[in-house]
Amino acid sequence: MFDSVGWGEIIVLIVAGLFILGPERLPSAASWLGRSIRQVKDYATGAREQLRGELGPEFDELRKPLEELRGLRNFNPRTAVQRTLFDDPPVKPNGHATGPNLTKSNGATATPPAAAAKESLAKNERPPIDPDAT
Repeated sequence: MFDSVGWGEIIVLIVAGLFILGPERLPSAASWLGRSIRQVKDYATGAREQLRGELGPEFDELRKPLEELRGLRNFNPRTAVQRTLFDDPPVKPNGHATGPNLTKSNGATATPPAAAAKESLAKNERPPIDPDAT
């Protein structure tokens, strides 16, 4: 809970509480805050246990997508775009890309250099036309 709050912020909050509440009411306010946080945690744990008891094994299936969403919390769009655009398939010593399924991280299929040369058209040859695309 206090992962994003550092010691400097905690000291500022204590000093602000000391000025606002005064030294005689600050200990009781801190104990009230501690009890309230503990009670909220107990409610959340009780609700989770109740859901787990009612749903059974389906509860774990429900949690899997939520765990994947938590993994997106550390998602960096810049590195994802760089990886998608600039990561090429590994090249073997013979100069060809590895594997018959040359799929980049974005799902696009990469064409090996030899296949790209085969696709070139002869002089005065008309390219194939897809009537559905026009």
